[in-house]
Amino acid sequence: MIPSFNFTRIPQIIFGFGSLCKLFDLILNYGNNVLVITGGSSLERSGKWEEIVANFEDRKIAYEHASVRGEPTPTIIDNYASEFRNKKIDLVIGIGGGSVIDAAKAISAMIPKQDSIKNYLEGIGNKEHDGEKVAFIGIPTTSGTGSEATKNAVISEIGPKGFKSSLRHDNLVPDIAIIDPDLMITCPPPITAACGLDAFTQLLESYVSINASPITDALALSGMKYIKDNIILACSDSAPDLHVRTAMAYGSLISGITLANAGLGVVHGLASPIGGFFEIPHGIVCGTLLAEATKMNIKRLQEKGSLGKMGLKKHAEIGGLLVGEKCIEEKNITNYCTTLVEVLEKWIDELRIDRLGKYGITVNDVEKIANKAGLKNNPVSLSKEDIKEIILNRL
Repeated sequence: MIPSFNFTRIPQIIFGFGSLCKLFDLILNYGNNVLVITGGSSLERSGKWEEIVANFEDRKIAYEHASVRGEPTPTIIDNYASEFRNKKIDLVIGIGGGSVIDAAKAISAMIPKQDSIKNYLEGIGNKEHDGEKVAFIGIPTTSGTGSEATKNAVISEIGPKGFKSSLRHDNLVPDIAIIDPDLMITCPPPITAACGLDAFTQLLESYVSINASPITDALALSGMKYIKDNIILACSDSAPDLHVRTAMAYGSLISGITLANAGLGVVHGLASPIGGFFEIPHGIVCGTLLAEATKMNIKRLQEKGSLGKMGLKKHAEIGGLLVGEKCIEEKNITNYCTTLVEVLEKWIDELRIDRLGKYGITVNDVEKIANKAGLKNNPVSLSKEDIKEIILNRL
């Protein structure tokens, strides 16, 4: 039987090479005063920022510009929301990686408010956001988080009492997402690798989630199909290849849609405390833990016997997908589960994904990370000792 499910709305999606040019006509549907949030200097180095500014000037579009470097913090969001609150901004545009999209999304949501974003963060504040926002367009320059298609913005405060928490409301889904693979061609291999594994993690965790549906299953398989054929190429001499970058961009977009509807698993349940306690890129956390977490999930599903059968079958289907097998017979489920782990380990090795220890995480930190970790919609229950083993194996 098809189970009951809900499906969150998605933004208007404009996808394809050169689609950035459509932004400037779209702006006029919202007004003539825009706030553009970008990241560091990569957009300037690529020449795209000059192109954007020239188009603004040609169309007499008034704009403000702010940059967000690294993970967005409550202070950054509060300061920018305060700065632009009285400037009658008609539209916020986020152009950058996942952190930039999250920051811009949060700023658009906090401009109408008068207090701190901390009051609205899940597990941190005591208020629920009502969804009022300034119109928002998300334009990713990396293929990773899929934030251009989600209803939440992840905000971080790093330190001994740090956190990664979401501002969330159905209305915070971007009004429009413009995905132009041309913006991703200059993304360097280390960032491409980490972002690509983050996207694949989101697709895999969505597919095996206890909250998956036939729609999210179909989408997740579609996204994994494109990423599995292109993730290594995107970090090689083929990085400038438009077809490679388009495939990765598609996989990332789909991962945002599936995570918003099926939820994620223990890898992201670990990414929150690790990213709160330590200054480590989110994609590195997901990429480095993916194979170990998958191996542990398979082990615990196997121990459940018939109750773990469906979860194992789904893992086996992904394993088959990665090696080009479409039909998985029941007698081969164990073999394809093994294949899945082996391919993930191979990717992590080939893409040179750092271990956690490089970022100052030690054996002494494992306990506090495990205490804060969550399972989210993981396909099987894991003990605290299971979670600690996952971390220890990637120190």
